[in-house]
Formats: sequence, structure tokens, C-alpha cells
Amino acid sequence: MREGKDLILATKPFANEIRSRSWFHLITTLGLLILALSGTLVLPYFLARLAASIFAGLVIVRTFVIYHDHQHHTILLHSKLADAIMTVFGIYILAPTSIWKRSHDYHHKHNSKLFSASIGSYPIATRQKFEQMSRKERRSYLFTRHPLTILAGYLSMFMIGMCLQSFLSSPKKHLDSLLALVLHFCGSAAVIYFLGWQAWALFILIPFSISCCMGAYLFYAQHNFPGVTFNDNEDWCYHEAALLSSSFMMMSPFMNWVTANIGYHHIHHLNARIPFYRLPQAMAEIPELQDAKTTSLRIREVIACLRLKIWDPQLKRMITLREAAALKTPAYKVAGPQPLGFS
Repeated sequence: MREGKDLILATKPFANEIRSRSWFHLITTLGLLILALSGTLVLPYFLARLAASIFAGLVIVRTFVIYHDHQHHTILLHSKLADAIMTVFGIYILAPTSIWKRSHDYHHKHNSKLFSASIGSYPIATRQKFEQMSRKERRSYLFTRHPLTILAGYLSMFMIGMCLQSFLSSPKKHLDSLLALVLHFCGSAAVIYFLGWQAWALFILIPFSISCCMGAYLFYAQHNFPGVTFNDNEDWCYHEAALLSSSFMMMSPFMNWVTANIGYHHIHHLNARIPFYRLPQAMAEIPELQDAKTTSLRIREVIACLRLKIWDPQLKRMITLREAAALKTPAYKVAGPQPLGFS
């Protein structure tokens, strides 16, 4: 059984893009997105327009994962055309490159560390830390991880987290975050003015609500699931964080297409330079990657993930609020401050 550096080296043969495949996936996905969004405006029947709107939301998820790969320098590196397309898409989806790349790179370097800022990830508090929080701090912590906050990812994670908070924290660094918000609101106002509220709901509200909610949940559940492991900084190691703190989310072939294989998240964290379309191949050919911690999009497992709130260092697992109340006893090591947003 390979582990550590040997296991990472075993993934290297898959960390090479096939340029033609990268362009094929990008162009066909963008084409489908344009067709679906156009369908929300021009199809003759409301139900057909609604179906196009829902499909557009799903295709945005796929496009975002392709954008995410590009930001890792995994695909289409050194292509000015791809850079331009991805910059525009980042602004369109309210996750501009300045904040997305910086926060996501930080997440990869510090995934599952208890004593790091929650930049690019959901905050994690130990049980003792949670017990020592003020009521206001608890409300803020639980609000960030609340199912309704994740459901409203369009507003909470993308408008506020990615755009507003990043711009307010560093206006010069994140001017594209302000630009994304201004263009989004101006575009929404234009659609409402010229085409009406129904067109706005189908062309913008529904696709963005679906894609942002799915994005927020996928990011949550891939690192907050039964069996996940968190460690003190001194006990943290990169390959264990990838394999023990990132899930393999089992999905249907259609949902694997929609999410561009982001469910193979443990492999992505082990080597972010593997293109999304080669992740299944890497798992199939490397036995050590097949014994992964899993979750899925089944309702029971979604609920199980959403109920987890606090890390218990003694039990070495995430626990629910009910379990935390039952276990309210003297404490263990306290995690450091947990900032709630991007900076």
C-alpha cells in the first residue's frame, strides 16, 4: 500500500491534460449553457422554459467546475482565449478570479486543519471552543453552517461571501468582486425592465439559485460528512487530509456529468493537477484511492451531513448539537479563532 509521497507520485501520470479534450468539454458545455439560457426566453411554452431554466442551473455547476480546474492551472494553461473566457465566467457566476483562486488555494493547503482561518471553507469549532463562545458567536457560527444558509448560497456564499465581503476587506485587491456585483444587478434590472419579472426569474433567479445552492452544498458535504477527520496543525499531513478529510461523493452518471466529477474529491485534493475528466481513470487504476470515505446525494445522507456541527477531539468525529449538549463536560484543546468569511 503506497502512501504519502509515493501515492502522490502514483497520480502524476494522470496529471496531464489532453488539450483537445479540455477544449471539447469547455466549448460544448458553454454551448449547452447558451442554448439553455436562450431557451428560458424563446421557447413557446412556460413548462419548456422552466425546464430550460433548471437545466441551465445544472450546466452552470458543470461550467463552474471546469472554471475551478482552470484556476488550479490544471487545464488550458497559457491560453489567452481560455483566460479571457474564464475571467468573464468568474464575474458572471459571482466568483471572480481574484477571490476564488486565493481562497481556494488556501483551502487546499489547509484542508481539515483545526487551527487555521476558515478562508475558502466552512468554519469548524471544537466542542470546547463552541461551549466557550458567546451567544452571538454561536449564532454566527451556526448561521454559517445552517441548511438555509447553504440553500441560499446565491446570496450567502456568492453575493455576500465571494463578492461583497472580499471587496470590503480589500477594495484594491478585489475590484473584480465589485464589478461582478454591479454587472449582475445591472443585468438583472435590464432583464426585468425589457422582458419582465418572469423572464428574470427564468433567466437569472432559478439558474443562479440552483447552481449556487448545489455549489455551496457540494463544498460543504465534501468536507463535512460522517467519518471526516480534522487534526491539530502539528498532526496534519497533506495526503491524509486529502484521503481522510475529503469525500468520494457517489453519484449517478448524469450527476457526475453535471458536477464534472468533483465528487472524486479525495483524488482532487491529493493532486489538484489531475483534470476533471481523468479523475475516474485515476481511481480505477490506483487501488489505494478506491477505499475512500463516501457520501452521496441521497436525502438520508444529505441530512446526516447537514446535522454535523462541531468537532469533538475526544470522540475524533463531528457531532450534532444534540450530542454536544449531552456531552457537555470539561473540555479539551481549544481551536483558535474561526473567521466566518473571506478576507
